[in-house]
Amino acid sequence: MRIIGGKYRHRLISFPDDMAHTRPTKDRIREAVFSALGDINGFQVLDLYAGSGSMGIEAISRGAKHAIFVDISSLAIKTIKDNISNLNIDSSDYEIIKNNDLAAIESFKQRNLKFDLVVLDPPYEQGQYEKIVELLVDYNLLNENAIIVMETNRAITLENIDYQKNKEYHYGEITIYICWR
Repeated sequence: MRIIGGKYRHRLISFPDDMAHTRPTKDRIREAVFSALGDINGFQVLDLYAGSGSMGIEAISRGAKHAIFVDISSLAIKTIKDNISNLNIDSSDYEIIKNNDLAAIESFKQRNLKFDLVVLDPPYEQGQYEKIVELLVDYNLLNENAIIVMETNRAITLENIDYQKNKEYHYGEITIYICWR
């Protein structure tokens, strides 16, 4: 796996050898997502269910100001730390948190954090997309023009939330939703 664009372009990163809990986002999908996003300079990024950290690292590479990586897996956390270390990413550019999704979001509420870009790519069978987006909105964790990117293998509805799907991309069984406020 490699970083597609920006400062760390073409640099290789590893992913956790744990296919039961981690499924790396393919290079071509990351490339399509970041092409659709456009300029993310200065963004505050949340990479929830970070796995290898590829989405957050890609965001930092493309000019995001700061990324928070969250994963419950010790192997994923080790992989993220190794990838960040191998790329020599400045420690002020990221934070790594070993926690589950709901506890992490609760801690962000307590810390009054706000994000410009949120990436949700949980293990498909455990994906609580609608609930997570609802909490992000209810806890006021999103900046005014925040973007949410979701990778899934099923349809997602956000009808009861102040967000709407603006773009939808299909890659075989995988669907990427990019939502704006």
